[in-house]
Amino acid sequence: MTRINHELFNQVNNYMSQAFIPYGRQDIDQNDIESVIRVLRSDFITQGPTVGEFEKSISKMMGVEYSVACNSATSSLHLACLALGLQEGDYLWTTPITFVASANCGLYCNAKVDFVDIDPKTGLMSVKELSKKLEEAKAKRSLPKIVIPVHLAGTSCDMPKIAELSKKYGFSIIEDASHAIGGYCNNYPVGSCKYSDITIFSMHPVKIITSGEGGIATTKEESLAIKIKSLRNHGIIRNKEMFVTEPAGEWSYEQQDLGYNYRMTDILAALGLSQLQKLNAFIEKRTHIIQEYKLNMVNLPVQLLEVPENIKSAYHLAVIRLKNNDKTFHRNVFNKLKGKGIGVQVHYTPVHLQPYYRNLGFSEGDFPISENYSTNAISLPIYPTLKKQDFNRVIGELKEVLS
Repeated sequence: MTRINHELFNQVNNYMSQAFIPYGRQDIDQNDIESVIRVLRSDFITQGPTVGEFEKSISKMMGVEYSVACNSATSSLHLACLALGLQEGDYLWTTPITFVASANCGLYCNAKVDFVDIDPKTGLMSVKELSKKLEEAKAKRSLPKIVIPVHLAGTSCDMPKIAELSKKYGFSIIEDASHAIGGYCNNYPVGSCKYSDITIFSMHPVKIITSGEGGIATTKEESLAIKIKSLRNHGIIRNKEMFVTEPAGEWSYEQQDLGYNYRMTDILAALGLSQLQKLNAFIEKRTHIIQEYKLNMVNLPVQLLEVPENIKSAYHLAVIRLKNNDKTFHRNVFNKLKGKGIGVQVHYTPVHLQPYYRNLGFSEGDFPISENYSTNAISLPIYPTLKKQDFNRVIGELKEVLS
């Protein structure tokens, strides 16, 4: 009996693993594999020429002068903050609806972190709330040094208006575009830094393109690019024209800052470089899936996040909001879909309600729109290789659960 039950368990387990549909996944083809193999067979696998090629390709695609590749978007955010001079006593503001890294990067610099509530229709940082909070902070002499708008689900925030506020109140802008490579704002590529000092992309496997792990910082400012490049490599400078002391010889280098080992390897860059060639095709497929979701949800008590008219989203996530705001209903819908093999997720639990941030003094009620969002938002599967039959199954299970 024990042996039979064990076999039955394995059969069920195999079926469930085959039937499970994740909310996101990488799309790796033979060209990607061959690109990585070429680097593995070359003379350089860490600090070679491929990282530079990847950076140049990103710069060309975004129409920006400088790109710096790091080992993650988190490290890129950290270095961007340091390059802009964030330090103890300064304030960094971001949105509660994001991954914790968007806020943690400020704490890494010993700065104080605060949040700006969201627009309930888009899930993005609210310009109205930002403007109001800035005016209040000005009166208290506690204006932020840096504001980090987060392009949730691949959709750019209203960067022209945020840029106007930055000129008025004197803060720097880092765009957390971890979800948004390939997106546009006012016909400018996200990453062009038209409305910001620095833009950060993520190359994590569930993102739009992947390098396995990795992050990219883009900027128009040479001084910021030089600073980020130095800090990703222990704070070391090799350009002798920038030396503080007379070089002892050709071998000389100087550590001028306390930096980090945040370098991207050539192996990762090779995968990223290959993936970059398919970016537009990936986004076309994601856009098609979103349109299919819209068509199939017309009569359902849910609503996809809105994309403003001047924005072209990269559609990293397919986030629906349940029209029923009951927390128990939200949990039941989530659990039932997960139980049916649909890999739903919630993006995100508000950062200020995480235990670490509660210990810093944040609590429920601080950002009510974000808190309400987290009680009815669910991310559905979306990725380029999502099959038609799997998409139909997602919709069918969603309809059944909601009924």
